[in-house]
Amino acid sequence: MNGLDFGREICGNLATAESREWLCTNGIGGFASGTIGGLLTRRYHGLLVAALKPPVGRTLLVAKLDETAEYDGRAYPLFSNRWADGSVEPRGWRHIERFHLDGTSPVWHFACADALIDKRVWMEPAASTTYVRYELLRGSGPVRLTLKALVNYRDFHATTRGESWAMRVEPVAGGLRVTAFDGARPFVILADGARAEPAHEWYRRFGLAAEVLRGLDAADDHLHAGTFEATLEPGAPLTLVLSTETEPSLDGERAWERRQRHESDLLGRWRKVGPMGDKAPDWIKHLVLAADQFVVGRPLPDDPSSMSVIAGYPWFGDWGRDTMISLPGLTLATGRADVARRILLTFARFVDRGMIPNVFPDSGQEPEYNTVDAALWYVEAVRAHHAATGDETLVKQIFPVLEEIIGCYRDGTRYGIGMDPVDGLLRSGEPGVQVTWMDAKVGDWVVTPRTGKAVEINALWYNALGAMAALAPLASQPPARWERMAEQAARGFERFWNAGAGCCHDVIDAPDGDDGTLRPNQVFAVSLPRSPLSKERQAQVLDACARHLFTSFGLRSLAPGDPRYQGHYGGGPVERDGAYHQGTVWGWLLGPFALAHLRVHGDPEAARRFLEPMAHHLADACVGSIAEIFDGDPPFAPRGCPAQAWSVAETLRAWCEITAAAAARPRAPSRRRSGAGARRGRLS
Repeated sequence: MNGLDFGREICGNLATAESREWLCTNGIGGFASGTIGGLLTRRYHGLLVAALKPPVGRTLLVAKLDETAEYDGRAYPLFSNRWADGSVEPRGWRHIERFHLDGTSPVWHFACADALIDKRVWMEPAASTTYVRYELLRGSGPVRLTLKALVNYRDFHATTRGESWAMRVEPVAGGLRVTAFDGARPFVILADGARAEPAHEWYRRFGLAAEVLRGLDAADDHLHAGTFEATLEPGAPLTLVLSTETEPSLDGERAWERRQRHESDLLGRWRKVGPMGDKAPDWIKHLVLAADQFVVGRPLPDDPSSMSVIAGYPWFGDWGRDTMISLPGLTLATGRADVARRILLTFARFVDRGMIPNVFPDSGQEPEYNTVDAALWYVEAVRAHHAATGDETLVKQIFPVLEEIIGCYRDGTRYGIGMDPVDGLLRSGEPGVQVTWMDAKVGDWVVTPRTGKAVEINALWYNALGAMAALAPLASQPPARWERMAEQAARGFERFWNAGAGCCHDVIDAPDGDDGTLRPNQVFAVSLPRSPLSKERQAQVLDACARHLFTSFGLRSLAPGDPRYQGHYGGGPVERDGAYHQGTVWGWLLGPFALAHLRVHGDPEAARRFLEPMAHHLADACVGSIAEIFDGDPPFAPRGCPAQAWSVAETLRAWCEITAAAAARPRAPSRRRSGAGARRGRLS
């Protein structure tokens, strides 16, 4: 698989080099991230952000390595730092000749005269260990490498003022051990073949450009904890090991082989289920690897194999809604149904009053249940798993949980969630809370409350009831009651139709009456497996979304003609949250739109073309992944979280389903041409 590859046209321009980020993950919530240019621009950037309570408790331990190469009597800084006053010094990004991804691992080539140094970063699967390897690819003599390790010990959402903070830095075999304070988790920085010298000097006021744009504290301090020195010779790489593990492996070559084998196995599983296998475009193969970055272990006291999904990097945790929406694309579409099964069983443990958690807090407190749709997406994920695998055992095991969900939603549960017995539709919401996926809240201001009967919630409700009727016989249950409820919900769904607008209301029976605001939520009434709409109305919904909401990278959350529309997402927290669902484009909605187009028009090639702009986006924002959101106005710049699970998952799922549909279409019989017409055809 060819990697995403940049030369000096990107790496040699500071603005473009620092606007593109890279990401490595370890499958237990930890990660490493940074920019192509090497500058820290976010508080979340670092070489080792460890999940001390997997998959949460994420703590920045090693921020960066400041590298200097001495070659032929000249010193070349390979690192760059922006300071709080805006200055950039040194300017090591000017020596980057090439950047590319090898799988998901970032690789830099630094050119120092005729010497060429390869640097790559990766993480050990299922361990809080990052490897940074340097190799001299060419040169007329050796290169002397000096590496200053800058460390920290803070919550990854925070910033640091070092001042009088004294950490304990101790020499150990192969390097240094850092203990930030009594009771802190020690971590090591090791390098077989390098000389390590402890240090203790705070580097103050790193300037974080991305945090300036977010209206947040944009200055950070890091401790220079030690310096490593080594000589690079061709064929003899140097590997630094950054780890919280008791005995991390120092063998960089074996560690790199393990990383490659892990990603090779992922692609191998994908090939078994992927509709095109090795013939799939490279950007789809990149998404297969990106999908794995979000899948994490969530060990429980009685089940260490429990699993979940990180909603997005670098700042989100595992969210129930995002997990269930993402599950089919991240796991079933990639040949990892066993992982999907473990995630479904994990979340079954947390069902409470018919609801699954919206979020597991980063610091490990009790989960929060303020979501109406997560449990309905859970039912759809179970249906999708059975459709992909035929696993009746799981259905039988989990069916009581599904019954609890539907029963509680029917009878009533938290936040005003309950079925209206008159029309069979679900209502939800209370003053001051936001329970649909459009959940932005600033203080007491719920930006899009959507209290009442929301269109996508009831599309999901109708689908969940249909899924229950289909799955019930597998659990030795009669389907009739679910069928009756589904039929009533389908009749009730007629109330959503807004004849004047030629599409659906967004919310009906809201406190101020029916809400006809044009938002993308109605697309699910077309894209989900069961649609309560007639074919004609499906086409009208699709047309409304296509004309007013569709963009290259997803659907706008509000039509531009609305006076509340905001076409740019930026500013401080209040400004950003105020724009989050008021025009901002959501990447995860591109997949459902493309699938809705396929259902309405039956043209796989046309539907698949809607996804193609994402192939170019993979070279932007977080390289190799897909961003959370984009500006509503052209050119639809990426915003928000740079790598988002449901954006990757829904793009990948849609591509796979559309491609499979194309392969299943009967091919028209070929017509044999002859004579002059055939000759003209060969020449044209």
